[in-house]
Amino acid sequence: MPELPEVETVKRGLMPLIGQQWRHTTVRRADLRRPLDASAFLPWRDATVCAVTRRAKVVALELARADGARAYLRFHLGMSGRLYFTDPASDWLPHEHLELAFSASVLRFRDPRRFGWCDLLPADDYARWSATLAPEPFSPALTPEWAMHRAGRASIKAVLLSGRVVVGVGNIYACEALYHAGIAPQRPAETLSADEWARLIAAVRAVLDAAIAAGGTSFRDYVTVDGAQGWFQLQLAVYGQEGKPCGRCGTPIERIVQQRRSTWWCPRCQAD
Repeated sequence: MPELPEVETVKRGLMPLIGQQWRHTTVRRADLRRPLDASAFLPWRDATVCAVTRRAKVVALELARADGARAYLRFHLGMSGRLYFTDPASDWLPHEHLELAFSASVLRFRDPRRFGWCDLLPADDYARWSATLAPEPFSPALTPEWAMHRAGRASIKAVLLSGRVVVGVGNIYACEALYHAGIAPQRPAETLSADEWARLIAAVRAVLDAAIAAGGTSFRDYVTVDGAQGWFQLQLAVYGQEGKPCGRCGTPIERIVQQRRSTWWCPRCQAD
């Protein structure tokens, strides 16, 4: 499933839409994880894209109408979703469900597994939704004090995935950040000290920064808006590296299962 670096890369790839007007929409298949409601799009025909934003793992086009109204067209890529520009005359490909025509670009949404979704929210509703989420990884609001208040009794790996403390961190980057912070993934989150949380937050930010710079991680479905692969998989220290020697101490990387998700870690560098 695309995580924050992949969605951030997609967001940046959609920047050419800023300043364009939304002309029309074609829905080929509406039964995505959330059914597509094309009727909600109609009042926003000819609205201008004034920004492209991301919140957690959701990318959104901010729309402005001539009457001053604003809304957000949100996309969640699910497990296999893609957004990409195409030629308006190109044939429809399998699993392409939605086409959005703008004044100078045509954008299509493809999702073979149909776990992704697209909807439109008025600006006030978008703000209320955003306010229910934990801080972004790079937000000043993400502090050790906040994390200690929110963490709870679950394992630190589970807490990172839950979105209670920080949004956008999925399995790949949780494993990598915990390794770089030297914290065992099984450790109860409530036992981390303020100093350990500071180290972990710094590791999350460093790992995400590096992944964004590499265009994300490509294993199966993920590619950028332009069809290119991400390359962060070449920098992975533990994720998917079972049996390989740790780059720091040489101990074989191990895989365990937590909440039905694989976790990779170094039992020496991340000892309890």
